[in-house]
Amino acid sequence: MNIRPLPPFVALVCAFALTGCGLMPGSGSDTTTLRIWLMKDSVSDDFLKRFTQQYEKDHPSVKLEVTFQEWTGIGKKVNAALEGTEETPDIIEVGNTQVAQYAESDALMDLTLESVRDLGSEDWLEGLAQPGNINGSQYGIPWYAANRVVIYNKDLFEAAGVKPPKSREEWLETTEKLNDGGNQGIYLAGQDWYTLAGFIWEEGGELAVERGGAWEGTLHTKAALRGLDFYKEIQALGKGPKNGDERTPPQANVFAKGNVAQLIDKPGAAGVIEEANPKLKGKLGYFPIPGKSENKPGAVFTGGSDLIIPTKAAQRGAAVEVVKALASERWQTDLARTMDYVPNKKTLTSVIQGREGTSAMAKGAAAKGSRATPNSPKWANVEVDNPIKPFMTIVLQGGEAARAARQASESITSILAPG
Repeated sequence: MNIRPLPPFVALVCAFALTGCGLMPGSGSDTTTLRIWLMKDSVSDDFLKRFTQQYEKDHPSVKLEVTFQEWTGIGKKVNAALEGTEETPDIIEVGNTQVAQYAESDALMDLTLESVRDLGSEDWLEGLAQPGNINGSQYGIPWYAANRVVIYNKDLFEAAGVKPPKSREEWLETTEKLNDGGNQGIYLAGQDWYTLAGFIWEEGGELAVERGGAWEGTLHTKAALRGLDFYKEIQALGKGPKNGDERTPPQANVFAKGNVAQLIDKPGAAGVIEEANPKLKGKLGYFPIPGKSENKPGAVFTGGSDLIIPTKAAQRGAAVEVVKALASERWQTDLARTMDYVPNKKTLTSVIQGREGTSAMAKGAAAKGSRATPNSPKWANVEVDNPIKPFMTIVLQGGEAARAARQASESITSILAPG
């Protein structure tokens, strides 16, 4: 990802304040300057401007410097900042699945007390809260979520005489009716393992579990294999490649051709689809990925961002107050409506009512079983040379599921092993 030029109000020092909190000892100044790293495109210029201006008005003694970072290569840069080999920012936005690897170094501030006392952690989305919680301590504060939904072509649904399904069984029946006359009922690539993860969790399975301090792959369990069986069944109702993922070819471009009825993706993919085929503008709908029970959305992988405070940050006290503000109901509401994100609390889903795609996303994020990837600090290594992908292809092409699953589980166990 490329860093965009900083807007004028960010290039300048943005003012915040927290009276009497986090001042530099012996600095001789009544102003505290906080440095914050946010990820590229995580917030709009307008949102950041509103937040900074209001915070400046309410708390005139803290200044905030905001810089945007690229997702590509961010892990190395954050690790260097946590180690103090470069100037350490006071607040860092990180992907929710990255918190475990940073917390492993004991370089993050424990925010458990603030989570319970000030931030209503009992209502947080599990997919954001769980990755930030390491051995019972909360190091990452949930900021926003985003997850997959079903994007559908309203014209094709109307022509087939069907409506958005409410359960897995109905979803299969609907997709089969749509998979007719040259149209694909659904486009689902054979290696879309994030979608598979949701199906596995819906069945009560796991990708990996921790036992006695060691992580073990669990794709070979009965529950995980049931999730794969459903994936195989729904994937067959379209022409998605069995040996490729959602980027090969880009699935939004396939959907844009107009003969695909459904696609599993984040709602933002609609913009790519409409740009590729303007005739589809206004003809796209959204619904949560259906679950096993009627009117209960299925479990989904919940991505998004958490906010962390390094232990080597110069202004930890002031940083805590800024994080509390960003995670508060007021600014969660503003952020969700501005960016079409899912807010960090289940009780805040009402603030995005009327936004079809975001509302569908929120229902999925709040569904039982929705979560992030296994909370191992080494999970990122699994995704580098992901053994789940070839496992899926083997099974979709008719290979023995149990044997392939066992091999994939063993690979995951090896990658996550200590040392």
